[in-house]
Amino acid sequence: QVQLVESGGGLVQPGGSLTLSCAASGIIFRQYTMGWYRQAPGKQRELVAGITSSSYTHYADAVKGRFAISRDNAKNTVYLQMNSLKPEDTAVYYCSVQSRWGQGTQVTVSS
Repeated sequence: QVQLVESGGGLVQPGGSLTLSCAASGIIFRQYTMGWYRQAPGKQRELVAGITSSSYTHYADAVKGRFAISRDNAKNTVYLQMNSLKPEDTAVYYCSVQSRWGQGTQVTVSS
């Protein structure tokens, strides 16, 4: 059974940084594209960043140049490094693979 467990969220001031982690189990991790999504209150869930099995990455326009996705296949973990955070980045961030979702981790950017 696929399990995804996110961690690393929290409260940060504008301009600050956070790194999210997502530990996966129940899959041959290295074979799959992994994604980070977010959902702000009253808005639809949106793709933030993705990384393929060959580590090709892609990003939503809103986060390009500020966020970086990476993976460690030895640890079955995908990361999202978030820099220069803005209040509009406030959301619950979810890890996803093959239409499965983690429980999410809250990121709040506020002074």
